Amino acid sequence: MTDVIEVRFKGNRKEYFSWPSAEPLALHDSVIVEVDRGQDLGRVSAVGPIAAKKCAGGCSGCSLANPLPPSPSPQSGEGERGGEVALRRIVRRATADDAAIAAQLHSEEEDVRRRVMERVRSHTLPMKVSDAEWQWDRKKLTVYFTAEQRVDFRALVRDLASLFHTRIELRQIGARDEAKRLDGVGRCGRQYCCSSWLPELRPVSLALAKDQHLSLNPSQISGGCGRLLCCLRYEHDFYVQTRKRFPKEGRVLRTAVGAERVLAVDVFRETVTLRTDGGDTRVVSLEKLKGEVSGADA
Repeated sequence: MTDVIEVRFKGNRKEYFSWPSAEPLALHDSVIVEVDRGQDLGRVSAVGPIAAKKCAGGCSGCSLANPLPPSPSPQSGEGERGGEVALRRIVRRATADDAAIAAQLHSEEEDVRRRVMERVRSHTLPMKVSDAEWQWDRKKLTVYFTAEQRVDFRALVRDLASLFHTRIELRQIGARDEAKRLDGVGRCGRQYCCSSWLPELRPVSLALAKDQHLSLNPSQISGGCGRLLCCLRYEHDFYVQTRKRFPKEGRVLRTAVGAERVLAVDVFRETVTLRTDGGDTRVVSLEKLKGEVSGADA
């Protein structure tokens, strides 16, 4: 049986491969995999049903996502299945020598990035070089960059190809993708969510901050990438569902004290701040408030 394996590379980049061997792979194993026009080294980050589910849910273009019988179409290329691309395979486990080669390449990548930056300046291109990544067999060098607009880098690619004597790929990425690749520590004091566990980067709008009653000052709700915090989106459902249990701010309630207006709610401590017409304020637990309101209605 062919297993699906998730493999991660530098910059939290991940891809999926098949492993036809009966000998199982374990998490964090180093492996040599098939890539475009060569081989690369990565580490196993998911195996078994978890990897298969993540792979099938991430696209619709391979035989795993939509298994169909082979189609005898004369236009189908080798390695295709009814117009779908088959998963590339893991060639073998990586050896200590393979890992040493990869470590040597990684140690050179910062110098490569600086040299690329020099060539970018000489071509006066409006782009910021974020990272450089060697393929394990040195048959390809990928340069990641950000730019505010579309950049014509054809002359730069030819220049870099003659400098490094390999295939050059320039890949434009957004601010969030750059933060995911470079990693860092967020304002919460923990590793960036996009680098550690967040499966996909989705748009975040100010409307999410409004629903959570947060400050709308971008400097207070933005991450290291300069964009709105990713947690505004994945925490949004929690706030929306939890606030349904609380009275709305501004609402006047009949309690044991009398008529009181809701000033604020704390969804974590489960408390409500109330104020009377006379200006007296108090903080009461949600459970106690519900009992008072029920008693007043009775």
